[in-house]
Amino acid sequence: MIFGFNTDVKHGDTVYHVQSEARESEKLLQTQVFVRGRCMGKKAISYAEQATQADYGDPQKEQQLRDLHRLVLEAIKDGRLEGILDKAEPESLAAIKELDVHWENAASVHANRNLTLQLRVTEGEAAVAGARLTFRFARPDAAPFYTQAVTDSAGRSAIVVEVDESALPDSSVMVQANHEGRTVTRKFALRKAD
Repeated sequence: MIFGFNTDVKHGDTVYHVQSEARESEKLLQTQVFVRGRCMGKKAISYAEQATQADYGDPQKEQQLRDLHRLVLEAIKDGRLEGILDKAEPESLAAIKELDVHWENAASVHANRNLTLQLRVTEGEAAVAGARLTFRFARPDAAPFYTQAVTDSAGRSAIVVEVDESALPDSSVMVQANHEGRTVTRKFALRKAD
């Protein structure tokens, strides 16, 4: 299983968040580009034909995903991002409902030395029950903290981590949702309350 790659890269005054992941059920490798949380476009390649070959497995898939991720990063640095993004999604992709992770309590997550993230997983607009969530909490001067949870019947789950509020501006949370072979990965920046 490939977890995926997430990189922030700056071009001019804009910070781009580049997220790459394998979409196993569709046999796609996909890179998405976000600016301030808004998806600016995608680049996807199919590995369906290669998947039938005996010598094609996770190492080859991971290398292809790394190459795709690097291609998009270099395009951003060179100011030619729009030239490499998919112009329009193929019809077969347009019909696929994608998983998404929503951060429901983004405005109020820290109290009593605890960071509480309330998340909801959806597919299209429908709640996804039984999605497996993997959390990676990174903070300064400490090893990353990992934990897992499963969404309830409303597609919701919560994670609580003990952390001092002063560490929040230098911390981040990465969440991967996995359901029936489909995955989505989101990175959330944290900040100290005003």
